[in-house]
Amino acid sequence: MAEKQIPYYNRELSWMDFNARVLEEALKKENPLMERLRFLAITGSNLDEFFMVRVAGVKAQVNSNYKSRDPSDLSPEALLKELEEKAHHFMERQYSCLHRSIAPILEKNGIRFLSCEQMSSKQQQYITEYFHNVLFPVLTPLAVDGSRPFPQLSNKSLNIAVHLRDKEKAKGKKGSNENCFATIQVPAILPRFLELPEEEGRSFTLLEDIIIHKLDELFELHDIVAACPFRITRDSDLEIDEEAEDFMTELKKSIKQRKRGRPVRLEILQKCDKDIRAFLIDMLKIKKNEIYELPGPLDLTFFSKFAGISGCESLCFKPIRPVSPACDFWGSEDIFASIRERDRLVHHPYESFDCVVKFIEQAAEDENVLAIKQTLYRVSGNSPIVAALIKAAENGKQITVLVELKARFDEENNINWAQKLEKAGCHVIYGLQGLKTHCKIALVVRQEEDGIRRYLHLGTGNYNDSTAKIYTDIGLFTCNSQYGADASSLFNVITGYSRPPEYRRFVVAPHGMRSFFQRKISQETENAKKGLPCGITAKVNSLVDPGIISLLYEASQAGVPVRLVVRGICCLIPGVPEISENITVISIVGQLLEHSRIFRFENGGAPQIYMGSADWMPRNLDRRVELVFPIEDENLKQRAFDILETFWQDNTNARVMQADTSYLHVNRRGKAAFSSQLTFYRQAQERMKALQKLEKDSPLIPIHSAEQVK
Repeated sequence: MAEKQIPYYNRELSWMDFNARVLEEALKKENPLMERLRFLAITGSNLDEFFMVRVAGVKAQVNSNYKSRDPSDLSPEALLKELEEKAHHFMERQYSCLHRSIAPILEKNGIRFLSCEQMSSKQQQYITEYFHNVLFPVLTPLAVDGSRPFPQLSNKSLNIAVHLRDKEKAKGKKGSNENCFATIQVPAILPRFLELPEEEGRSFTLLEDIIIHKLDELFELHDIVAACPFRITRDSDLEIDEEAEDFMTELKKSIKQRKRGRPVRLEILQKCDKDIRAFLIDMLKIKKNEIYELPGPLDLTFFSKFAGISGCESLCFKPIRPVSPACDFWGSEDIFASIRERDRLVHHPYESFDCVVKFIEQAAEDENVLAIKQTLYRVSGNSPIVAALIKAAENGKQITVLVELKARFDEENNINWAQKLEKAGCHVIYGLQGLKTHCKIALVVRQEEDGIRRYLHLGTGNYNDSTAKIYTDIGLFTCNSQYGADASSLFNVITGYSRPPEYRRFVVAPHGMRSFFQRKISQETENAKKGLPCGITAKVNSLVDPGIISLLYEASQAGVPVRLVVRGICCLIPGVPEISENITVISIVGQLLEHSRIFRFENGGAPQIYMGSADWMPRNLDRRVELVFPIEDENLKQRAFDILETFWQDNTNARVMQADTSYLHVNRRGKAAFSSQLTFYRQAQERMKALQKLEKDSPLIPIHSAEQVK
């Protein structure tokens, strides 16, 4: 089957459908009020990045007169038109959600946003004092005229454009410029919203409203004709010369250029003064279809912080608190002894990420540990894992860390950590030229009585203790010798000039993963034709690759039942007669962000299950260092099967993709509500209670540290 002939949904349009599913969560009346605001903020943050990277990329293709069509048969020009139409419609829905659905319920709960004109005299006095004491010292009004050019405004910053009239001109003096303009950046260093004194309920106002209200104190020689907040989104896809002699310096230079990229979107208020509108179009060289006129407030991402204000906990989801320690490490002080006993599986955030941190921390202090090798893609701002690696280096251990400097929008954070690691004496590798290193692996080499033993943590998610609280991921701990040998080989490829080996257990991109998945899918097709047990169940964040999609269509046509859990982009179209009738696609969007990647193949009645870092996208299969690994311990294998099955019972957060590419919520048909995420949480708690009961009933009670039993 030729790739261009297969049904294929455009990846950008599919991504916008995903963001629409997030917006549906903001519209859901069953969701707590503050969580609805948080979902709305997420749609804004998602859309910002989409414009900065994907829309900017399509615009670049159009501007360079690139005519080739994508696998969905859309030219860049046709795609851009669809994207802009869809984006305008989507942003209308965002503000409809805010003003029609959420704001009235906020008011019912005694929470209001006030304009300065709506404030009481006491509140007016409060903002006057705040303006003089806090705001005024950090504001920098910038006039725009012949000697002072339009400023280089930061990407995504909120600004106010001011239309002024010279007071001297009004008095009839010659030589004065009647109309002039200025800009003021709303300081991002201060909270966007301010709580006001209020006798009943809670009232807030926005920083930009206070600034606009006090403009006459900033421009004393001018009359204020009009003012309007505005915001620009810039092209932020870095162009990096990976062959540069000093790669880190080159990357730092590119990050600075990101802040000055070409504007791809201008957001202004619908009631914007026409002269200000013309001024901004002229200064920014923006096209009419790149202007988004909105009812306001601009930049909905601030609602993410607002949703966390104290006193509104009852309006939020009940927090998912990880059981600690992870169930598989209950009753064990020595993490290495636990792993020697058997493989261990942890499911975050239902089980604490502390075991991953403890793995590196114990290795750092253990006198028998000789070396630690680890990949870092995205880490938190105050990473305990990086701190443990630094401690290990200070303790004289051989530490090798691959810090992926090209992790989009985390480049500066990663540069900072890389420099600290180097300073501590770690060997720091910055990834391979032309490839992002996206695999999640930590290797600890330990001297033991019977020789050298290698301990591993392999994961589906980043070594980030912050995102591990809200992203669902799975990690495997093992000291299986074949996995250990594969890990050493993988690090030798990453850090040296080793030829990619024949791995015993690992599946590694870019050299062997595509062919591996091709073989596994084709084998299921062959098994179906032979009448053997067959089936494919996969959970990924995105399904984009035309080659994989084509093979899944062939499997479907042969009668293989294909079940796919795809959170985000899905270019495969299920339910197409005679092509994908045996394929079902669901997307789960809920309280937590689904992030784990899991692959099950029925394998003629001896089912196999794999996990790892890779999605089914060309970049993961061909342009990244990725790792997928099998689960072979029989107990853990069954647990992994059960995890995958639980997603298919979800009738709360799951939506089914239709043959027309739309998504519909799973029909409950009288069934009780079932959330896969809350089920995993309940199961983790039940496992922990069972372990605690077993310990209580046991005559031999192991000793725990205070941290373990908190």
